[in-house]
This record gives sequence, structure tokens and C-alpha cells, in this order.
Amino acid sequence: MAPLVSPPFGAAFAGRRVFVTGAYGMLGAWLSAALLDRGAAVIVLRRDERPGSALTLSGTEARCTVVHGDLLDADLIERTIGEHEADTVFHLAAQTIVGTANRSPRSTFDSNVRGTWNVLEACRLHGVARTIVAASDKAYGPSDVLPYTEDLPLRARHPYDASKAAADLIARSYWHTYGLPVAVTRFANIYGGGDQNRSRLIPEAVAAALEGRAPVVRSDGSPQRDYLYVEDAVEAYFAIADLLDAGAAGGEAFNGGSGVPRSVLDVITAVCAAAGVDVTPDVRGAGTPAGEIDRQWVDPSKLATLSGWEPVVGLDEGLRRTIAWYRAHPQALIA
Repeated sequence: MAPLVSPPFGAAFAGRRVFVTGAYGMLGAWLSAALLDRGAAVIVLRRDERPGSALTLSGTEARCTVVHGDLLDADLIERTIGEHEADTVFHLAAQTIVGTANRSPRSTFDSNVRGTWNVLEACRLHGVARTIVAASDKAYGPSDVLPYTEDLPLRARHPYDASKAAADLIARSYWHTYGLPVAVTRFANIYGGGDQNRSRLIPEAVAAALEGRAPVVRSDGSPQRDYLYVEDAVEAYFAIADLLDAGAAGGEAFNGGSGVPRSVLDVITAVCAAAGVDVTPDVRGAGTPAGEIDRQWVDPSKLATLSGWEPVVGLDEGLRRTIAWYRAHPQALIA
């Protein structure tokens, strides 16, 4: 089967007006910059002051239209999409930290579930032509069947995972019920320059390596994950947007990842090698941390078959690029 779309992805964004939620997170910042490079007018939602985010450090924020407010303000979201005549929405904003979700389920469900339907309802009311909602591979929950494929049931058990599964189902309901052209992403662990969440493995390991200290491991080092470099993730988002334009992605979910599981200790070893340092990890856990899944990776072949997208940056090269970004922006790693 020939792909329905092909690279370069996202070429049709020139002249489009695009609303990005979560633009101050790592993926959102890289996506916003890539949209601007393709000639789009980008509107971003800013809730908090984030002077050290990738969006501000790269100078991208100055090229965007910034709307100040909260995802939970449904009237604001509707007004933003309507007044700025957005024809595309990338909904990436979410509470993304598993530990925080376990401690604060109410705020997590507010952000990840109510925030998602606020965005979708505004898109429906204003007839947005293409909407992509970031769910997560965590929505699959624990499974004896690996890698995850899109036809597996969502069996989330914990607050973060359940919130992303709910957002996933709600988003796809807007296609089946209202015909809203919306697709959902279930991507693996995305990494790259600009991630300020030091509770995540790669930012903590990079910070430790650059500071010459031992990276902290909250497990025993054996849990396995799939890792996707941020620029590959951006290209996947554009490929899905192109598929929506082609009428081939409405109501669909798409995995994105390398399809190759890597253990925590393997990743830390690779980070230290890329940074050129020799340190021993500080292993503080036993087994898998509470509320997390021990083995997860995805099968990305659905998106590859339909669009021709595939990741081109391997983990070693991705880590070299990530470390180079943080060396150029040391303020991003200030705890």
C-alpha cells in the first residue's frame, strides 16, 4: 500500500492560523517553532510565567501571538479559537507528571479531561478543520501484549494514565458524533532539549551528567520504555495533520515511537557516553515505582504505512542533540 501522504510533512501550513496549547512544554515549543518555519501564524496559550522554557529561550515566543489564560476557562478557549480564526488546533497541554497525578488527581483530571473537552467543544463550535489531541501510550495500561498496537483496549489504572485514556476517548467521540476532524496521538516517551521536568529520566540524567554527579534512578533500573526524539515527534504530528487533510485520520489514534524498548540503566549509560562523563547511577528504588508500568513500547507501523513517517534520529544521536541544547541553554536545567 502506497502512503496516502508523503514528506515533506506539514508543507500546507503556510498561511494557516494554528492554536497550540502546551506550547511552553518541550514538544509544544519545538512544534511551534516548526510551524513558524513553515509559514503558519501561531497562537499560544500561556498560563504561567515560564522564562526558562524552550519557547522563551529559543526566541520563538516573540514570533507567536500569546493569549494569557487557563485551559479550564472554556469561554477563553472558545473566544481564542474564534477571534483568531484558528483553522488548526494542536492540543498538547496537560499535567504530565505521574507522581504529581497520583498526589493530585482532581487537578490532573481537571486539566487533562475537562481541559480537553473545552478545546474540543470550541473546535466543534467554530468548525476547526483539523485538531490533534495528545493522549499517551500510558493510556494502554499494563499489557502482556507488546508492543502496543492501536487496536488494543485502553486499560489505564492510575490517575495520569486514566486521564489520558479519557481524553483519548472523548476526542475520538467528537469525530464519531459530530464529524469533527480530530485524531489522537499515543506517543512513546518524547525527549529533547527544553524538558524542564527533572522528575523525568532523561532531563535528570542530562543535568547530573553535566554537573558531574550521579544520575538518580527511582527504580531498580530495569523498567523499559520506548523513546522518541522531539523533532521526530514534530514530524509525526505534521504527518497526522496531512492525513486529516487527506480524509484518512478522522477519529483515529496513532502510535509514535521507535518500537525499540530501552531500560532505564541503558538510557543513563547512553546519556553519560554522549556527555563524555563516567559516573555511576544512584539507584534508589527497587522494582518499578508505584503507579508506573514496568514495560512499555509501541508499534508505530500504522502511521508509517499511511504516511511514510518513521523516526530518523536514533537514541544516541538524539541524546547528543539534547545535551548540546542544554549546554547552549544552561538556565533550562536550574532546578
